Amino acid sequence: MITLKKTNSTNIDFINLVKNLDAYLKVKDGDDHSFYNQFNDIDMLKYVIVAYHNDIPVGCGAIKKSSSETMEIKRMYVSPKGRGNGIGTKILLALESWTKELKYTKCILETGIVLSEAVALYKKNEYQIIQNYGQYKGIKNCICFEKYL
Repeated sequence: MITLKKTNSTNIDFINLVKNLDAYLKVKDGDDHSFYNQFNDIDMLKYVIVAYHNDIPVGCGAIKKSSSETMEIKRMYVSPKGRGNGIGTKILLALESWTKELKYTKCILETGIVLSEAVALYKKNEYQIIQNYGQYKGIKNCICFEKYL
């Protein structure tokens, strides 16, 4: 059974999942990892979802304020053992719901072009490709998305 827990970035399960995510991204990003990693600090994330399968942490995601109407989705990850079970979609939908509860109207996010599973997840969940924003402007290996809620 999959359960989702609302928490923050001090949650030890979230911290451990992010360590696994960072190790995965270091391999996928290669030489570009240090550039992307500078934007992924988790110290101040107030809105975090951790997914559990039979009480074992298998996935996570977070939102953080980007503007007065927009939350940015950060640190989306599902462990290899948890993939293929719709956990990523469950986390994403929970983050969208939380965004609406907080009275924001849009989610944005950035992912790497090489992360084909992530790109497919966002497209499947009706995210639209947009111009790269903020620190990702002009970065060819990034792809940015948005979704109005």
